[in-house]
Amino acid sequence: MDRAAVKSSNIKSVGYDPKTKVLEVEFHTGAVHQYADVSPQKHRAMMRAKSVGGYFSVNVKNFHDSTQVA
Repeated sequence: MDRAAVKSSNIKSVGYDPKTKVLEVEFHTGAVHQYADVSPQKHRAMMRAKSVGGYFSVNVKNFHDSTQVA
């Protein structure tokens, strides 16, 4: 999945597949996690947020099943 770099102290890049609704997050630690059933609206809001990491923590992290892929 292609990811776009973001400005965040915790998150390095973010990718999204609208067909499967999978959000992929690469952290500065090198870990990559995929989050299931994320709406396109939530992905857009995260990418537009003043704080990408803050939005992720409040709206994605504890609300979607995740799998570590790297």
